[in-house]
Amino acid sequence: MHIYDTKTAPTPRRVRIFLAEKNIDIQYIQVDIVTGENLSSEMRVKNPIGKVPILELDDGTCIAESDAICTYFEAIQPNPSLLGESPLEKGLIAQWARQVEFGLFMQVGMCFQHSTGYFKDRMTPVPEFGKQAGINANKFLHLLDKRLADNAFITGDKFSIADITAFCAIDFARVVDIRISDTQQNLHRWYSEIKARPSSKA
Repeated sequence: MHIYDTKTAPTPRRVRIFLAEKNIDIQYIQVDIVTGENLSSEMRVKNPIGKVPILELDDGTCIAESDAICTYFEAIQPNPSLLGESPLEKGLIAQWARQVEFGLFMQVGMCFQHSTGYFKDRMTPVPEFGKQAGINANKFLHLLDKRLADNAFITGDKFSIADITAFCAIDFARVVDIRISDTQQNLHRWYSEIKARPSSKA
């Protein structure tokens, strides 16, 4: 069992932090997305859309998408739970994980891709779209700051995959000059606490 990973990319990092929180050791095989190694015919057999990370099981079965990989490992090793235990907890974590995914993580990604033209060899950048995505990401940071005024973590009093996704998005956002503002003290407190966790180094 191993994971095809790209150390510099934010999406695979979510899986690494998730597994680090669970103390799960696994082999990581690095894929060079800059040169398009992820788009090779060999990699497309493992994941037709040519994205990383990809979990490849011992029997050759491949599971792509970071949330799907995390769901697999949560089922194998439920504790510590990062996707929720009770039906209510599972629902709330799923809600916030999805909102962070669409409101922050994807917006940062679209800002990067369309503003920088980093992948212009394989997509058509739309600078205005990138600019708006950056605006959307900043708006979501304000939302998170308000949420964290009365909650230790994004979903409440428990660290979850929603925190992992937000943390990875905020770290990666620096490449497009999106940062937590000085006025967002709740978000600063939360970020410092997440960064202090050993898993953040994964």
